[in-house]
Amino acid sequence: MLHRRYGPWAVVTGATDGISRAIAFRLAASRLRLVLIGHNPDKLATVSVEIKGKYPKVEVRTYVLDFASEGLAAGVEGLKEAIRGVEVGVLVNNAGTSYPYARYFHEVDEELMRRLIRVNVEGVTRVTQAVLPVMVERKRGAIVNIGSGSSSVMSSDPLYSVYAATKA
Repeated sequence: MLHRRYGPWAVVTGATDGISRAIAFRLAASRLRLVLIGHNPDKLATVSVEIKGKYPKVEVRTYVLDFASEGLAAGVEGLKEAIRGVEVGVLVNNAGTSYPYARYFHEVDEELMRRLIRVNVEGVTRVTQAVLPVMVERKRGAIVNIGSGSSSVMSSDPLYSVYAATKA
């Protein structure tokens, strides 16, 4: 069982939609307690209720963190406090963002480029840095960083070059 091998808690970023949401349910099925991270408090509450409804014995906590915000560093400091004393055994970094529509590199404006880097690179890095010391101290844990096939399958796609670079 995952909880015996890695620890009793899992932290999942981007937990309100898609792959992360599915992973959160799978981890709950494995009896891991969850800390779900997302930027939308309503969606976090909904996913939390759904997981608790399906797996009533699983403890679920939520933490609102907008990886795209200027306050990312402060938000991650708050996350450190929120998980203090929590034996995190699994970290799934899947929060991410892409372009609203395909565009060439020279068409990517500064704001979008900054957002892609902040969410897809800085967010993953900061959350890992917040969670890793607990794993190192306990000498066990697993970190899963979800990338994108665009970084290897279509790494030369000129319409998503910044996205591909940040998800590599």
